[in-house]
Parts: sequence; C-alpha cells; structure tokens
Amino acid sequence: MTKSRLPANRTPEIGAFFPRDRNWHPPALTPAYKTSVLRSPQRPLLSLDNTLSELTGPVFGHNILGELDNDLIHNFAGPGKSAIGPRILVYGCLLDERGIGVAGALLEVWQANAGGRYRHKKETYLAPLDPNFGGCGRTITGEDGSYCFRTIQPGPYPWPNGPNDWRPAHIHFSIFGHGFAQRLITQMYFEGDPMIWRCPIVRTINDRRAIEGLIAALDMEATIPMDARAYKFDIVLRGRRSTLFENRIEGN
Repeated sequence: MTKSRLPANRTPEIGAFFPRDRNWHPPALTPAYKTSVLRSPQRPLLSLDNTLSELTGPVFGHNILGELDNDLIHNFAGPGKSAIGPRILVYGCLLDERGIGVAGALLEVWQANAGGRYRHKKETYLAPLDPNFGGCGRTITGEDGSYCFRTIQPGPYPWPNGPNDWRPAHIHFSIFGHGFAQRLITQMYFEGDPMIWRCPIVRTINDRRAIEGLIAALDMEATIPMDARAYKFDIVLRGRRSTLFENRIEGN
C-alpha cells in the first residue's frame, strides 16, 4: 500500500468516492450502550451536500502549534518534570481510500492519565490526577500523511453504563481537514488488551475486522531504547473499509 502523494503532474480525480459500507459501522441504536438510546436519530436521515464556505472555511489550530504540542509527556509538566506512566510513541499515517497519504491534516488527541482519570471538572473516577499531565495534544500530518506524538499509556476506567462496565485503555483522535466542516473522530486501542472485547461500545461493532482496525499494533522495532515503546496506528478516511468514526456512523 503506497503512502506517497499523487505526482504533481497527475490530474486530480473528481469522480465519486468509493462507497462506504454501512454494515461496517455499528447501528446508531444499540441499547446495551445506553447513551445511544438518546443519541440515535428518531427520524429518517437526510444527505446534504457541503456548501462552499464549509469546504473552504478556516480550520482552527493549523498555524498555532506549540513546540511541545505533540509531546503529552511534557506539554503540561512543570520545569524538569514529566507525566507519570508507561511512556509510548504513537505513530502512523493518515490515508485516503486509495492508500495515499493525506498531508496537512490537523490531528488532535486526548486521553485519560496512567490511572485512567481525565483532567475534567466532571470526572468522578477516584483515581488520582497527575499534576504534570494535561491529557491532550496535537500535530500536523507530513507530506506523506505521516504523524507521530509521544504520550503515556492511559489506564482503563469504570463508567456508569452497566453495573460493572469498564472502558479499555484508549486515545481519542480528532482529524481536521482543510475546511471547517471536515472533522472526523475515532478512538485507538492497544494490542493485547483483553478489555477491548468486553467493552459495550466496542461490542456494538459487528465485524471483528472493523474492531481490529481500531487497535494499534505494538512495534518493538520503533521503540526508543530505555525510554518508550511504540504503537503503530494508521487511519483510513474513506471507502469501504475506512476507520470507524464516531461522528460519521451514518456514512456518506
């Protein structure tokens, strides 16, 4: 699968995108995932074309990245300090449906700390906060669609869905394109985590291959010796086997 961009002398394709496989995504209404009952549409879906302003409007953040925005270990830490937890490197490539890298996309990430707690005023989990971990960062994809950031591996945490439901360790991804309305959201899980298959959210997905597409592979060849393990996570934006996105369940 090539990760290079289209040659400069190639005429851009303007035909229809590969169709999205609606069976690849879970149904909008899945009662075992309780909040889907209120979130799921109550009326037939409408398909609307984007307006010119939506396609060409501004995108926040592309020109204001800080030096440590892609280093969650240090971007909220005090001088000489760092976040607590297993240090990891997450890398991969943002791809279109043809396997071609998408350059210049803004990736924002957020996650719980190593104990499974978010830095949020409404957080109720009893795990301690890490004063040197903010839990969020961002980066821009390179010319070949590649991205990379450093962080700590988040912990699992309980949530009030059922009497004893836990979320597996995961990192949230938000992907911005080159227009205001071009935003997709997904989650990344970790290879070997047995809690993935127990999660009520994950179990709304009918195809095991779709779930496996959300699991980052441990890459020992890319580790930083005596520092951080590495996980590889490619994101496919469109097509029959796109990465599952939380805000595009209906498909287009």
